[in-house]
Amino acid sequence: MSSHVYRPLFVVLAVIALILLARSFVVPPDFGIGERGFMYGFHRKSNEKEWEAFKVKFKTRQYCKDCHPEKYENIMSSKHRIIQCENCHGVAIDHPENPPKLVINKERSLCLRCHSYLPYPTSQRGKLKGIDPEKHNPEMQCVMCHNPHKPDMEGW
Repeated sequence: MSSHVYRPLFVVLAVIALILLARSFVVPPDFGIGERGFMYGFHRKSNEKEWEAFKVKFKTRQYCKDCHPEKYENIMSSKHRIIQCENCHGVAIDHPENPPKLVINKERSLCLRCHSYLPYPTSQRGKLKGIDPEKHNPEMQCVMCHNPHKPDMEGW
């Protein structure tokens, strides 16, 4: 073979060697190594204790239902049952200890994420009851007239 074939071949081999060398410095030696069930997992074996101690931020509605059964029943019997409590009430990571009461997000933009009309036929959002935010009480918060825990009913 002539030299014009060897040069690109050596360049490709050199690039591959550099990538493998860099990988040996960047990737921890215990990455992806574990018992049979975790073989080639996308984690570090030495990092498992850190993740066991990691504090979960979102508690889901199962955490809320014991102390707030009436709110839980209202939501679960409404069209908003697919929305987690923390989407509106904030992250419950330290609740009820600190803060004793979660801050409720009453911003109009929170409701408009789903209830602003979108003309996309494949998104399923066209099936939601939508409004024109420019015309429908643009200066007011939605919760002034609508109860998010009972969205099937008007007002509070």
